[in-house]
Amino acid sequence: MAQQYPEWIWQNGSIKPWQEATTHVMSHALHYGSSVFEGIRSYATPDGAAIFRLTDHLNRLYQSARIYDMVLPYSFDDLAGACRAVIKKNSLGAAYLRPVAYRGLGGFGLSAETPIDVAVAAWPMGPYLGAEALENGIDACVSSWQRFAPNTIPAGAKAGGNYLSGQLIAREARRLGFGEGIALASSGLLSEGAGENLFLVFDGVLHTTPASASILAGITRDTLKTLAREEGIEVVERDIPREYLYLADEVLMCGTAAEITPIRSVDGKQVGAGKAGRVTRRLQELYFGLFDGRTNDRWGWLESV
Repeated sequence: MAQQYPEWIWQNGSIKPWQEATTHVMSHALHYGSSVFEGIRSYATPDGAAIFRLTDHLNRLYQSARIYDMVLPYSFDDLAGACRAVIKKNSLGAAYLRPVAYRGLGGFGLSAETPIDVAVAAWPMGPYLGAEALENGIDACVSSWQRFAPNTIPAGAKAGGNYLSGQLIAREARRLGFGEGIALASSGLLSEGAGENLFLVFDGVLHTTPASASILAGITRDTLKTLAREEGIEVVERDIPREYLYLADEVLMCGTAAEITPIRSVDGKQVGAGKAGRVTRRLQELYFGLFDGRTNDRWGWLESV
């Protein structure tokens, strides 16, 4: 099914028709990957449309830009307003938001000074890996592609160029018939999925890889750590060898797009009972409960449109 584009988008300070949001083919970002972006979801809650952790996402956008010496020409409030505006203008409730800032048309060298262009799009999007994946889980594989080594490309920035790595991992997994790929760090230890963070469960304890494992320390990852601890589930950040994927009671991926997706097998080896386990199901209940009122949002994560 072809992608259905929304009618309106915010670009460089104003709402305009989607088809008019263009950039030059010689823009710096197109050639050198010099962009930073965020993926954010809004949900239809009992109190109306709300954007999940908008402030945290936009803070990370500015942090990513800072790493790459990109001075965004719009204030935090400008971009928060743009996120709300595109949802309202397109009459959306549940939606996926994509703020992106990039080096536009200017000089042609790697260190060239160029204008910084900014856009915010919103469109309807269901579960990233499919509704069935949230319920029944996916089959994953360990990719032949590793994540970048420390002090090469900063994994802590959500930058466009970083996702060339994720493309290789995801496309290899799809080619081999798997739902998603899992990457190792340059150390040979577990890193993360193509675009998701990892959690493993052993004896009811939630284990996740640390920021030093070349991961993007995700906002959904932080959400699950918080919800788990509130529920009395112990959370441990630690280096994890690859083979522990085959020994875990449960494995799950999480991210704004993927939400909370169980992994039922890795490299053809069944994980636990081959379906979402008790801890995974409870985390799904707590997470999705934030949006239908079952989980009290004590942290102010839901920001009204």
